[in-house]
Amino acid sequence: MNQSARRPRSEDRATGGRAPDGRAERGRQSRVKIAEAVLSLLDDGESSFPAERVAERAGVSRRLVFHHFADMSELVETAITRRLEQLIEQIRPLPTSGPRDTRVAALTEQRARILEWITPAQLTLLRLEAPGGRVAEVTREVLDLARARLAEIFAEELERLPAARRAEVLYGLDAVTTWGAWYHWRSSGLSAEAAAGTMKTAVHALLATTDRPGTGS
Repeated sequence: MNQSARRPRSEDRATGGRAPDGRAERGRQSRVKIAEAVLSLLDDGESSFPAERVAERAGVSRRLVFHHFADMSELVETAITRRLEQLIEQIRPLPTSGPRDTRVAALTEQRARILEWITPAQLTLLRLEAPGGRVAEVTREVLDLARARLAEIFAEELERLPAARRAEVLYGLDAVTTWGAWYHWRSSGLSAEAAAGTMKTAVHALLATTDRPGTGS
């Protein structure tokens, strides 16, 4: 499943989905290059994005930055939206059958890697006073997709439960495999490896509540 292929990306909205002409395509490429410069600075550990630094990293003039973006807030929001869209592309299919240990291990490896990678963007997002609608839209899409994947991966366990209890366990699994929990563990001093281990333990504990007496993984 590749949901990102079915929706317009942030850099495509200006064309309305039409095949762009040469000028529009050059403009789109410039916008992408400038947004990618912000993400490059972000990945280098930068926490602020002066227009001069962004222009230098993108290899364009400061004037061109403000030709394509009304202000730096709009640019940062565009970059964060792009990073969230990239996150969606990294949520690859995982095993939905087989031993529980195998499924939990695959899930926690993928989530830990993605959550560690997205942390700088998430921290920048927290600093935005009023994120735009597209940021909120993509954030919701990420969360909904992540929860839907959990329901697929652990359908065997969840289907044993009545509907209300199934929802409780699913949202519990969601809580311990999304960024809020990850950041809590990491900011509490856990290494990425230890945080991944904690996530795995929490997932196993929640799934154990679905076992009937005398059954297990």
